[in-house]
Amino acid sequence: MSKQLHDNICEEHLFSSIFNKYSKDLNNFLYYKFGDLLNPKDKVQEAFIKLWQNCAKISPDKAKSFVFTTANNLMLNEVAHQKVVLKHQQTKPKMHTNESPEFLMQENEYMEKLQNALANLTKPQREAFLMNRVEGKRFKEIAEILDISTKAVEKRIYGALKKLRLEIKEL
Repeated sequence: MSKQLHDNICEEHLFSSIFNKYSKDLNNFLYYKFGDLLNPKDKVQEAFIKLWQNCAKISPDKAKSFVFTTANNLMLNEVAHQKVVLKHQQTKPKMHTNESPEFLMQENEYMEKLQNALANLTKPQREAFLMNRVEGKRFKEIAEILDISTKAVEKRIYGALKKLRLEIKEL
C-alpha cells in the first residue's frame, strides 16, 4: 500500500490537477445521463466549488468520488425542481371568485369613492392620514417626520377622518 503524500487538496496546484483530470469526464457523465437541458457544465462548476469549499476534509483519493456524487446530486435536485415547476405550470389558475358580480361592482364603486375622498383632503391631512393608516406610523413618528407637534398631527388625522366619513356617507 503506497503512502499518501497529501491528506487534503487545499493546495492550488493539487486542486487544479484534480479539476483538469476529472472535469471533462464529469461533464460527459452528466451530459450522457441527463442531457444538455439541465446545464451539466454549470453543475460541474458547482461540484468543484463545493470540493474547494470542503478541501480540508477531502483527501486526493476521495476527490473523484466527491465531485461525481455532488454533481449527480445537483442534477437530481434540478430534475426534481423542474418537475415541481412543470406541475405548477400545468395547474390552471382559478378564473372565478365566490363573490357575486354585484359585490364586486359595489367594491369597485366604494374604492373609487374612497380614492376621490382621499384626493379631496388637504395635502397636510392626506400626508398625515396616509402615514398613519397605510404606513402604520404613530402620531409621534409623523410629528418628527413632518416637523410639527403631536397635537397638529392628531388634528390633521381627525380632520381627515371626519371629511372622509362625510364624503363617503354622502356618496
